[in-house]
Amino acid sequence: MTTREEKTAAEHVATSLQFLEHSDREFEAGDSLQGSENLWGAASYAVIAVSKQRGWSFNKHPHLQVAVRRLAEELDDDSLPAKFSVAEKFHSNFYRDFMYDDEIENDRPVVNRFVRQLVDVVEAGPSS
Repeated sequence: MTTREEKTAAEHVATSLQFLEHSDREFEAGDSLQGSENLWGAASYAVIAVSKQRGWSFNKHPHLQVAVRRLAEELDDDSLPAKFSVAEKFHSNFYRDFMYDDEIENDRPVVNRFVRQLVDVVEAGPSS
């Protein structure tokens, strides 16, 4: 079995997109807890993909937060940390089930855009 550290950035992108697809299915089926956790998985693996590509640490949650801030600087996009915070909220929702339906519907697209943006960044390759 290949460890997370051994996988390529492209493999992490594929995992991220699988989680995104699973999230959509879970939310459509009415399972907001599993949908939330899968949405978090999509976001975290997108960050892991960027981190892997750039040689950044990604084994702990704080590493992901640092990576998002670094990428925000690199891309001159101050919105990335806020979008990641929304993804973190879905992670918390899995454990505490505190999000209202309208909040979920309003915030899901934010995380989807975040994931797609990071996938595009990985597919474009590291900047010089």
